Amino acid sequence: MTTTKKSASEGFSAEEKAAMKQRARELKASSKKADLLKACEDVIAALPDADKAIAQTIHDIVTSTAPGLDPKTYYGMPAYANADGKIVCFFQPASKWDTRYGTLGFEAPAALDDGDLWPTHFAILKIGAAERKRITELVRRAAG
Repeated sequence: MTTTKKSASEGFSAEEKAAMKQRARELKASSKKADLLKACEDVIAALPDADKAIAQTIHDIVTSTAPGLDPKTYYGMPAYANADGKIVCFFQPASKWDTRYGTLGFEAPAALDDGDLWPTHFAILKIGAAERKRITELVRRAAG
């Protein structure tokens, strides 16, 4: 994968342009839940093995812990939206931007507020029992 580093005058990287094009396709795509679920599952299936294992585990946790969140894609990443169609959480694979770890991200609709400062993205290298428990707790809180 090519690097995403660029100077301010170079504009968007190839990866950024691809993500924007993917998002435009997502917005034009069908909004049927079955189609959105299939798109999410297809994105997960196409990931490299390390990312796929994490994404599948997150998918399993979200769909079992917060069945009110609907799977879909978000800039080509597996994501989960509330009844209003707003993204609550998503998995950004390490391979997406050629980084050393993937992230589990939470958007503004996630009910994770904890005073005046709280994390919204969590780096993930692998998911064991402790990580599974923490992700389950976060998803449960985020789904409200």
